[in-house]
Amino acid sequence: MALYYYIIYKPYEVLTRFTPEGNKACLADYFKVPSDVYPVGRLDYDSEGLLILTNDKTLNQQLLLPQHAHEREYWVQVDGAITAEAVQRLEAGVQINVDGKLYRTKQCRAEIFEEEPLLPPRNPPIRFRKSIPAPWIRMVLQEGKNRQVRRMTAAVGFPTLRLVRYRMEDITIAGMQSGEMVELSREEIYRKLKLRTK
Repeated sequence: MALYYYIIYKPYEVLTRFTPEGNKACLADYFKVPSDVYPVGRLDYDSEGLLILTNDKTLNQQLLLPQHAHEREYWVQVDGAITAEAVQRLEAGVQINVDGKLYRTKQCRAEIFEEEPLLPPRNPPIRFRKSIPAPWIRMVLQEGKNRQVRRMTAAVGFPTLRLVRYRMEDITIAGMQSGEMVELSREEIYRKLKLRTK
């Protein structure tokens, strides 16, 4: 069986699946891949950025197993002038609600961008309010609970306005446009994800 590996820049308000639901856009509206290729993991409808598509079940299993924790970097635009103290709280771990239970997030890395990061514009853009700053922070996590980043920034008082997954290990969307797809070789994707090929 031929194995395929793609990285895509998932646009905003697109479902992480190839079958439509209601009037929501899905991956099939943007990307043409063999019928047995599926996304690894998920990215929320209202989030953008890096997603891996493959038909390699081994890769899928390795990435989704908790013991194979891998770095995921998110670029997050927040509502309000986030403080150094709030960033430290994010790094130390905060309590969020996951499936109706309180969960304390693991330690992560977080920092405020000094300048707005280079990203394609979002369509539609975030609601702009002159009087309230909307700075960007970088968050690097090794876990991925449902809507975790949004829940974390809300927990420290700065709701997420725009959320982009920028990197997984050594794979990034640098230079990619929203809706773009790049094909990688098996060797390349395993190396960049720091996984062993069996």
